[in-house]
Amino acid sequence: MKKTIVVTGAAGFIGCNTVAELNRRGEERLLLVDELGTDDKWKNLVGLKFDDIVAPDDFLLRVEQDDLKDVRGIVHLGACSSTTERDADYLLQNNYRYTRTLAEWSAKHEVRFVYASSGATYGDGSLGYSDEDAVTPTLAPLNMYGYSKHMVDLWALKNGMFQGANPIVGLKYFNVYGPHEEHKGEMRSVVHKSYGQIEREGKVRLFKSYLPGYADGEQKRDFLYVKDAVDVTLYFLEENKVGGLFNCGTGEARTWKSLAQAVFDAMGRESKIEYIEMPETLRGKYQYFTEAKIEKLRAAGYDRKFMSIEEGVREYVQTYLAAKGN
Repeated sequence: MKKTIVVTGAAGFIGCNTVAELNRRGEERLLLVDELGTDDKWKNLVGLKFDDIVAPDDFLLRVEQDDLKDVRGIVHLGACSSTTERDADYLLQNNYRYTRTLAEWSAKHEVRFVYASSGATYGDGSLGYSDEDAVTPTLAPLNMYGYSKHMVDLWALKNGMFQGANPIVGLKYFNVYGPHEEHKGEMRSVVHKSYGQIEREGKVRLFKSYLPGYADGEQKRDFLYVKDAVDVTLYFLEENKVGGLFNCGTGEARTWKSLAQAVFDAMGRESKIEYIEMPETLRGKYQYFTEAKIEKLRAAGYDRKFMSIEEGVREYVQTYLAAKGN
């Protein structure tokens, strides 16, 4: 009988897509961990196959009491992902200490552990986007969310968790978009927001640029379709002798304007973009350019081609958003 795979944050955006892909691959002995709350996040679990779902605090207690049996892997995606969260103590507990506890348990029991880091650890990008170990300690995140993820990376690096007979893997997800993100509210992707704006008003609103050298709409991000994010995640779940901190992005930065154009094209609409003022609170913390360096990922054996924004947005819009009427 197969051993259990644990997925935390399982009802979340990347989490539910990960569970769906595990099901597609024949994996149904799954323990899901998430807090469903009072919103509609539970809908992301409809149709998925798993053994049980438990709350994060209950799962942590089971880990601390060493009350987990027959587990072969943990995909730890659960975290507070809000870049505007101001409660630093909460983020330390929820994002940093929780992850450490799971990683330590996994190491002790020789269980595969893959966790979500973030592209937010790179801060303003002035030091580049290399995931090499020598660069990691020099990074300076712009917000507490990014720092809480960075602390895990630093701890794992310092304590040799990325090496040895049972190494762990941290994945620095860049700008992920795709199905089942609607529950994220303001933290959902610009693809989802743009689709709604076009449906309601026939136009997309993007932030103006406040940095010389970047025209309005020419700010760039590394946009990653969620199917690709899941594929990388499960590659490392199975390649259990490979450890390290890896960027999870396409390696190609694209402009916000290009992303908006991809949404218009997928909807068969004429492009109309309006540039609006960026809130003062964001101007000093805004990333004008992100692009994952993926040489380390390729060297680890991951060789699949990533979807372009045109391909990913078209699939997302035409097979999911249009069908749901979002």
